[in-house]
Order: sequence, then C-alpha cells, then structure tokens
Amino acid sequence: MMYHDGPVRISRLWIYPVKSCAGIAVASMELGERGPLHDREWMVADARGRFVSQRAHPEMALIRPVLEGDRMFLTAPGREPLEIPLGPRPGQAVEVDIWRDRCRGLSEGPAASAWLGALLGEAVTLVRMPPEEVRPVDPRYARPGDRVGFADGFPLLLISRASLEDLNARLDEPVGMERFRPNLEVDGCGPFAEDAWRRLEIAGVGLRVAKPCARCVITTVDPATGRRGEEPLRTLAAYRRFGNKVLFGQNLIHEGRGILQVGDVVHVMT
Repeated sequence: MMYHDGPVRISRLWIYPVKSCAGIAVASMELGERGPLHDREWMVADARGRFVSQRAHPEMALIRPVLEGDRMFLTAPGREPLEIPLGPRPGQAVEVDIWRDRCRGLSEGPAASAWLGALLGEAVTLVRMPPEEVRPVDPRYARPGDRVGFADGFPLLLISRASLEDLNARLDEPVGMERFRPNLEVDGCGPFAEDAWRRLEIAGVGLRVAKPCARCVITTVDPATGRRGEEPLRTLAAYRRFGNKVLFGQNLIHEGRGILQVGDVVHVMT
C-alpha cells in the first residue's frame, strides 16, 4: 500500500444519539461494533413502527441531545428537558422499520412518547436499539459482521471541509457542515478529494469507503430554526448530480474498535 501526501486531519467530529435530531460536537469518538458510541442508538417511530425524520418533521432539528454522565437529556424550545438513562434497562420490545430493514427496539416508555408526541403532533415512540440486536450493513457494500445502528445505512459519514467551501462559494448564503450531518469532517485535502478514496487508516483503525452519500431534503432544513428552504440542495444538484442522485460525502465502514480524536491524521491509502 502507498500513502498519499498529507497531512489530512480530522477537523471536527459529531455523534447523533437520536436519529434525525441535532448532533453533538465531540473532541473524541469511541468506535464500537455499530459505529460511534451512542450514535443513532435511539430513533423515533410512528404508530406503525416506521422511523420518523426531518423529511416529514423538520422541527426535529431543534431537539438537542445532551450527554451528562450516565444520562441523556433531550431539550427543545419551550419544553422541560426529557431525561433518559444511558445504561441498559428493560423496556417493551417494539418492531420498527428503517428503510427496508425491520429491527427490534426497546421503548423508552410513555413519558418519552408523550414528550416527543407533543412536539411532533402525532403518536410516536422513542426506541433504543438493544446491544444484542444485529442490523447488518447492506451486503452489497459490506463484509460479514459489519453492523450499523439506526443510521440510514452505514456506521460513519465523512466530508472534507474543502468540499463544503466549494459549495459555499456557489451559494448566496453559506451553510454550515451541520446541514450534512457527518461524523467526520477532515481538512488538508482539495474539494471532493474524498470521492477517490477507497481505504483510510486513522489512529490505527482501518476504514473502508463504502459508497458516496446521496443527499435528500434534510439538507435544506436550517438546524438553527427547523425551517426548510431550497438550498443548498438546489445548487448542489446543479453540479453534483450523478444519475438521479445528488452526492456529497462518503459513507465509511470501520474495521474494529478504537478512538478517533480531532487532530488525528487521516492516512489515505491506495
């Protein structure tokens, strides 16, 4: 293998404890079997068990998780925080659907359902993926044993800072990286250099680049207001459309456990 010239480094890291709610910027990230610890460990499901997201409820961007000790608190404008224990606990088993996958979740109870239902205006359940649940990554891109939580399809998403700057140079009003919900932002490479990457190594952890990330209407939700517009998806579609998909960022699958930190060198290998 040969390393490219660098250094490319991690400039920012995020986790998203509750699918489609706000993310948390972190200085370091522990990788477990499914990806970053607590990332997409929880999901909101409707009365039929289907996952709920900003596609239908852009106001979910205003639900902000906070991790403190052995608790997670969900906050939202005008509401008292909802407290959820981080440690395993019993709960009613709920069958839930996420895209084409059916999984088993554990309900976080009626108080969590009522808190979220009042915000979203429909009957919903907050579910947690139990440790023993196995949701395989799409076998078209994965190896046996690759797992994911409630993320759309892959354990990690990477975008370079230069790619965002390239997009912002085309927009009347620049947008933040939070619009695209990556786990890793990297710096030190050119715009869309990540399109050509196939394998990475960071802090001794190998990562395979599985496929580009197809973008949807969630990118048009302002994370500060929970309101939807037309940008940046309209501009992105003008120069990043491939077939019927608009691509921005790369999905990753990690190989083993480890800890990633802001400032770590990203070794790009061929």
